[in-house]
Amino acid sequence: MSSQPSQPTSSGAPAPTLRRTLRARHLTMIAIGGSIGTGLFVASGATIAQAGPGGALAAYILIGAMVYFLMTSLGELAAYMPVSGSFATYGARYVDEGFGFALGWNYWYNWAVTIAVELAAAQLVMQYWFPDTPGVLWSALFLGLMFLLNAISVRGFGEAEYWCALVKVVTVIAFIGIGTLMIFGILRGDVSATHGLANLTTGDAPFVGGLPALIGVAMIAGFSFQGTELIGVAAGESADPAKNIPRAVRQVFWRILLFYVLAILIIGILIPYTDPNLLKNDVQTVGVSPFTLVFRHAGLAFAAGVMNAVILTAVLSAGNSGMYASTRMLYNLATEGRAPRIFAQLTRNGVPLMALLATTAVGALCFLTSLFESRSVYLWLLNLSGMTGFIAWLGIAVSHYRFRKGFVAQGLDLDRLPYRSPFFPYGPIFAFALCLIVTLGQNYQAFTSGKIDWVSVAATYIGIPIFLLIWLGYRIARKTRFVSYAEMQFPALPARSDAAIGHAAVPATGE
Repeated sequence: MSSQPSQPTSSGAPAPTLRRTLRARHLTMIAIGGSIGTGLFVASGATIAQAGPGGALAAYILIGAMVYFLMTSLGELAAYMPVSGSFATYGARYVDEGFGFALGWNYWYNWAVTIAVELAAAQLVMQYWFPDTPGVLWSALFLGLMFLLNAISVRGFGEAEYWCALVKVVTVIAFIGIGTLMIFGILRGDVSATHGLANLTTGDAPFVGGLPALIGVAMIAGFSFQGTELIGVAAGESADPAKNIPRAVRQVFWRILLFYVLAILIIGILIPYTDPNLLKNDVQTVGVSPFTLVFRHAGLAFAAGVMNAVILTAVLSAGNSGMYASTRMLYNLATEGRAPRIFAQLTRNGVPLMALLATTAVGALCFLTSLFESRSVYLWLLNLSGMTGFIAWLGIAVSHYRFRKGFVAQGLDLDRLPYRSPFFPYGPIFAFALCLIVTLGQNYQAFTSGKIDWVSVAATYIGIPIFLLIWLGYRIARKTRFVSYAEMQFPALPARSDAAIGHAAVPATGE
């Protein structure tokens, strides 16, 4: 399990445990905040330029359906067994111990490197206001801020994520509202309302580039949705997981999908896919972010400054989430005997401080490689982490499928489950198949260009053999094997179906 039962210390006092202080509002915003970021605010324009408005919409709806089934699968597992190890623990219990070991270490590494990526992005954003200030100073400041938010208590992290996510949600809602008013001619900026829906059919629109472009955009959409699985990690510190996890799963997915679909539809209507500004998709080009372009067309001269602040919020939110997720994953690996025990130590506030320090150090070191002569090392580290989010999703689908099969095989009543994923077994099978296609197809262009670029292929797919080597190495070293349905262990729920599983953390007291 993710946390050990409270054991007395040498002084006779109970040992500290994780604190269940994350409320439903925190869980909802953590999941929303994890999936609404620079992928929507900056890179969404590139998806329209690449596949047209119709192709971009189709890709996001398709990937959104995949994420829906992954979220419901994770929701069933997390509501029944809310542990901070999330899918790494489920993989070890219901697939193979080595599988869970590899999932956990890959996920920890992914978010540790993400911290470095967000630090690099944050200093680029700050150059908008302070071009003469050394960027490394901003990165050091933000790293210290993230560390403090995570070191105080899980409540500190939850509150920070709640307000950061709220800023992003308000921005998206404002964008949808202003864009809708412009489309119907109620708000007249410098875009004529007489254009109507012409941009949806201009040139080769609505579908540009055919199936290859659609596949390429599906990859971008997949990266954009990564972070929704954070709700599973946060379940280990949720105040009432059996009640709050299902609620968050039901609410979050539809809100996220609606935000993405409506935002892309509005961009596609107001800005032609041929606009060269849509191809600029990094944080240095905030001035031509599709959100900024639409706000400017509406006559909001301050749009670039506002969006820069929003993007900074998104970047810091992603880094903060990464620090939380990787710290809890490392802590969980330690409590389960798959990492050094020192990382299982908790402060009086229930914070795994040693795991937090290790994660912060790794994130800082990865960031430093981007500043000095080891730039190529940094890029390889980044490529290695890029695949792990999709591997985690594959792990969720496999773990849930085997969990439910084993649950039924042992004659257990499905009514015991606080939340039951709909459309089983088709949901996890569909999610696994589509996620596998997206994972393996991320650099399909390298195989269709006449001459295979093996360096590009290695950089893209190196995460897969690394994961398999970790899994295989653990199986050989520990002589593990796949867990049969008969061998699976299912923890008994308390008498009340909405009660928290008590061994994973202590209950929260008060709001």
